[in-house]
Amino acid sequence: MWSRSGMMGTTMIPDNVTNITSYRQEEQDTWDTAILVMKAVVMTTIMAAAVTGNLIVIISVMKFQKLRDSKTNQFIVSLAFADFLVAFLVMPFNASQEISGKWIFGREMCDIFNSNDVLFSTASILHLCCISVDRYIAIIHPLQYDRKMSTFRALLMLALTWIASILISYIPIQLQFYTTEEHYTLLEENPELCIFQVNKIYAVVSSSISFWIPCTIMIFLYMRIYFAARRQEKHIRSNSICSHERTGNSEALLNTTRNSREFSDRRKMKREHKAAKTLGIIMGAFVMCYLPFFSWYVSTTMCGSSCPYPRVLGSILFWIGYFNSCLNPVIYAYYNREFRTAFKRLLHIHSHTTKRRLSLLKNNTTSKPNGTDRHIHLVYLQKNEDSPQLL
Repeated sequence: MWSRSGMMGTTMIPDNVTNITSYRQEEQDTWDTAILVMKAVVMTTIMAAAVTGNLIVIISVMKFQKLRDSKTNQFIVSLAFADFLVAFLVMPFNASQEISGKWIFGREMCDIFNSNDVLFSTASILHLCCISVDRYIAIIHPLQYDRKMSTFRALLMLALTWIASILISYIPIQLQFYTTEEHYTLLEENPELCIFQVNKIYAVVSSSISFWIPCTIMIFLYMRIYFAARRQEKHIRSNSICSHERTGNSEALLNTTRNSREFSDRRKMKREHKAAKTLGIIMGAFVMCYLPFFSWYVSTTMCGSSCPYPRVLGSILFWIGYFNSCLNPVIYAYYNREFRTAFKRLLHIHSHTTKRRLSLLKNNTTSKPNGTDRHIHLVYLQKNEDSPQLL
């Protein structure tokens, strides 16, 4: 099958070699297309889940009085707003760059995109730190909670969270303090590139404010919360056993008010513990999502060109961090009964038990209750005290 041309001095490639090369190229193109489609599906799913889930959280707190009255939920709404903005203003631009392989929005938009990425991601993390402080006060100092966590202080913490996020993002990035002169020149000469490469000073400062310091505070506080909650549970259980041993039939009526108050306190304490557990799970998810990214972010910046890494690694770590923005609403829906009830009512998902309770409440409010009906009504309200009330 070999043929030569003496005049041209060329050698003809065998047909079977050409066919193999063509087949391999087609196979590679097929794999590249499949990977591209898979990336697009995964990124679109994360964006849709984050936007939808966080919107449901925001609407639920706005619509249900029970959720809106909680100071903790003020932080949760602001957190959901930050996560929503990550999904709405950051993820689409990153996904476009990952799928197309280039930046198509211009040089100025690149700086805005990077600023928004740092701003909303930092705000999300700092909100979790604020929530851990709120839960710490509620568990460790329950009698002083209303005084220490006043509405003014809660709003002040939220304002400082957003101000700190802006100071660490827009100012250094827009003024080009965050990167090296070589990288700045590269971006100016190549507007189709939008690579977030930082200098060592900005890497240390930004990662400390955005992750390392808040993460350390959260771990310390939740360790204190965990041990305090265990002590309080043992104390409640011990008091409950002693109360049952001391109380006889003749004393039951005399101790009704006291037992009712103790029961209410225990129930409130259990709610606080459940809220702390839910937020502890949120913190654990946050650490698992962001720890790999910030470890890579700092180590590669400090090491520089001596530590090469595949580009796909950076992309994966970025999107693992983004994935945290759609996890929080899922955790609320699974672990927090108040949010779970609110989500079901908001999405018109009612179980058979929920319909019966709503029907009972409607019947009791439309007729004058006698003694038995009043007792049923009070039992219903007692069982549903934790459920959010619709305005």
